[in-house]
Amino acid sequence: MYDEYLRITLELAARARGWTSPNPLVGCVIVKEGRVIGRGYHTAAGKPHAEVEALRDAGPAAHGASLYVNLEPCCHYGRTPPCTDAIIRAGIKKVVIGGIDPNPRVQGKGAAALQAAGIEIVCGVLEDTCKRFNETYWKYILTNKPFVLLKAASSLDGKIATRTGESRWITNEQSRLYVHELRHAYDAVMVGIGTVLADDPRLTVRLPEGNGRDPLRVVVDSRLRLPPEAAMLTQPSQAGTLIATREPVEAARRRALEGRGAEVVVLLADARGRVDLARLMAELGRRQVTSVLLEGGATLHGSALKAGIVDKVCIFLAPLFIGGDGAPSAIGGPAIERLEEAVRLTDTSVRWFHHDLLIEAYPVSKTVDLAP
Repeated sequence: MYDEYLRITLELAARARGWTSPNPLVGCVIVKEGRVIGRGYHTAAGKPHAEVEALRDAGPAAHGASLYVNLEPCCHYGRTPPCTDAIIRAGIKKVVIGGIDPNPRVQGKGAAALQAAGIEIVCGVLEDTCKRFNETYWKYILTNKPFVLLKAASSLDGKIATRTGESRWITNEQSRLYVHELRHAYDAVMVGIGTVLADDPRLTVRLPEGNGRDPLRVVVDSRLRLPPEAAMLTQPSQAGTLIATREPVEAARRRALEGRGAEVVVLLADARGRVDLARLMAELGRRQVTSVLLEGGATLHGSALKAGIVDKVCIFLAPLFIGGDGAPSAIGGPAIERLEEAVRLTDTSVRWFHHDLLIEAYPVSKTVDLAP
């Protein structure tokens, strides 16, 4: 029964996907005599936590009940009071926790506080599932850098466009809708200047009925070639645009872009004279950007994999062949010479979006124990 109730907490928590950053997704249920009497989830950063919402829903009946939550209750003052205090006051007798919070301000202290108050603690139920569910939060808390998801859409022969650059649309409408859901869920979407010059994307969220939150738009542009009249600088968005470049910076170009509302961030160059992506991730982490959706193109994908910043890949395969030596592939950059240099993936899963196949996996080099 523990598993069943923990899965309900995850279903509740998922309702707030895209709204809670930099906080994790958390859901909670209160159970008494085999019946759920209270439900709640953290709706947005700064709003009441899941445990408080579930206790409110249960009311006085929460006394003597069991509380289930996918992440350890907080025990410190932030924008809201400690959840542990509310749980103790409510007279909860047992707390079942999916996983310990990796945040050093909590990290076992919440569970210890509840146990010291005489509450029975059961921890580690569906632990791996709960960690993966909040994978962007775990990466950010443990490293102070954002979780990076590389997304690409290609034909069955690995091409992301024709020889002339035509790429709209390789995948179907269902796949493209899911990409907008990803944009809503991630704090930032990042592309290279080549993609902007070729496609002039808006990089906004376009979900049914206008629901969704636009991510910060990040353009990797070593020579500040982004045109001031680009769509992302002239069309409305809920989020800003950050242009990452490197020295030397042409002052006139910088002024023109900043005049359009963009923020230009100058970073040290890497060994190839391009924007250092590791330094860019550190800068985004400093700004509390917990997750980045990397939408390419091929050159940036190759550079990101080589730099080791990619935590997960999400590849859509559409049922068509494009062919041709001149058609770009999903991963660009210098070719490897030996298979031992290849980026290998693990923990692979697949999903169907009508006739499109989505493959999700994690680079082997980035597979780490998520335990704090």
